[in-house]
Amino acid sequence: MKESLSNWSLRGHLPYPKNDAGRDLSMAIIVSLVLGALVIGALFIGPLAWYPLVSVGVAVAMWEVLSRLRENNYSLPFVSMIVMGQAMIWLSWPFDVTGLMAAFVASVLVLMFGRLFHNGRHSAPQNYLRDMSVGVFVLLWIPLFASFAAMLSQVSTPWASGSAAIATFMLCVVASDVGGYAAGVMFGTHPMAPAVSPKKSWEGFGGSVLFGTITGALTVHFVLHDDWRIGIILGLGLVVCASLGDLVESQFKREFGIKDMSAILPGHGGLMDRIDGMLPAAMVTWLVINVLV
Repeated sequence: MKESLSNWSLRGHLPYPKNDAGRDLSMAIIVSLVLGALVIGALFIGPLAWYPLVSVGVAVAMWEVLSRLRENNYSLPFVSMIVMGQAMIWLSWPFDVTGLMAAFVASVLVLMFGRLFHNGRHSAPQNYLRDMSVGVFVLLWIPLFASFAAMLSQVSTPWASGSAAIATFMLCVVASDVGGYAAGVMFGTHPMAPAVSPKKSWEGFGGSVLFGTITGALTVHFVLHDDWRIGIILGLGLVVCASLGDLVESQFKREFGIKDMSAILPGHGGLMDRIDGMLPAAMVTWLVINVLV
């Protein structure tokens, strides 16, 4: 009797999860710790380490996405696009947004004009609009957004450094992920967009908003030494963009009938599966810090 009452009490305080995480959680945690250690190390070193880290991440993410597109008969200049993505990252270091946009526009022009003559001067290009449009989308989705993450290392406010800006960004992202994961697994019953991502729930989104905005307020106040109300704006914008970024990648994978972009990160899938929400969130973080802080 005592045992049954004890079990009832335990269940009353710790509800059973409503959903399965669908991953090897222990392996996912180990990989997350390794990735976190790389990020923390880069924070201490500064742009000299942060830019190479972002650069490698962009190259791997573009390799994953372009590989999946090639497997589904999209014809894109594989190596050239990765090189163009690297140019966008690295030109943002000495020339900031001007260098980034110049590299992006040049990359789009190369893609637009190069696709015209993919089959030579005497053969009409096949699926030109489809392939060119998807190529521009990939350039925007990965290296353009990632360049804002790289440029966070150069953000300078009256009371904080670029490393503080990156720390604020990463802490908010982690808090959003943890809050969304915990709330989604434990309480998720109402799908946000079942046609795109059946497992992403409104309860999980609520957890992300709660954890993300609280962390945003705390980090902006204690790390950036600015008004905590700006942190609420930052946290909310970051959570919304991160959630929509997850849905964009979910739709990408759904159209090709795949679960993960690759299998290079045990417990996570591909690198793109790990950073899909971070990419647009980095742009929001850079914008809020530059405009409001």
